[in-house]
Amino acid sequence: MKTEQFNFDHTELENDLQTIIANAKTIHNTIENKKLALSFIDLTTLNSTDTVEHVQQFTQKVNDFPSQFKELDNVAAICVYPNMVATVEKTLQLPEVNIAAVSGGFPSSMTFTKVKVEETKLALKAGADEIDIVLALSHFLAGDYQAAHDDIAAIKACMGDAHLKVILETGALKTPENIWKASVLAINAGADFIKTSTGKIEPAATPMAAYVMCSAIAWHYSETGEKIGFKPAGGISSTEDALIYLSIVKELLGDEWLTPKLFRIGASRLANNLLSDICGKETRFF
Repeated sequence: MKTEQFNFDHTELENDLQTIIANAKTIHNTIENKKLALSFIDLTTLNSTDTVEHVQQFTQKVNDFPSQFKELDNVAAICVYPNMVATVEKTLQLPEVNIAAVSGGFPSSMTFTKVKVEETKLALKAGADEIDIVLALSHFLAGDYQAAHDDIAAIKACMGDAHLKVILETGALKTPENIWKASVLAINAGADFIKTSTGKIEPAATPMAAYVMCSAIAWHYSETGEKIGFKPAGGISSTEDALIYLSIVKELLGDEWLTPKLFRIGASRLANNLLSDICGKETRFF
């Protein structure tokens, strides 16, 4: 993995992945890791039916969490559509919880780069700390990698210190080779995080995609010393799923990546399932 080109043996990749998945069910299946996984969640509501009242109530749950679960760390961020950022910003009382906005023509990325930049600026002005955008698949799948790169770079250029997460939409990329190439492209274009999926295309997050993306992050770190974050998202709802992704990060990138600054899990249902397993009884808080 000392080259920018994807050079994995597919059988070796699958064998490594099966070992990691087995470890997730055994040696990594601990209360401590479940608590860690909870603290990595970007608690997400991205529905066309979202209202201001719903987002206020959604955010208030995060505000109330520390008083209800004193021994647990809160979620890492709240993720909403750009027009709901101001609602979160006005309601959220915890500065340690970030506000993330999907932007850039989410979920398809099928609009003009100038529009993506302006939407991102508006989300940041409304109070977003982080922006999640989608790789322009219309460019990438056509082989116009420079255009895909420049689209990301233009958005990053307007963001100042805010963090940029680039969603690769790995279900549309299909092959490990494409996922590797898209990972390297997004990192080179300025991504602070690379993210698996929007959750709008099947398959969403998969362990294979996570393995390849984390391998690209490890390669980049070995070449530059720069740490890029990783965010699996889309269809992650069970504790077992969360521990698989945590184990991939732990084994490929190391414990230093097990921090909200470098690892997030995009989820809406996962938080309650993790809480239930941590507390040892059904818990529906969020």
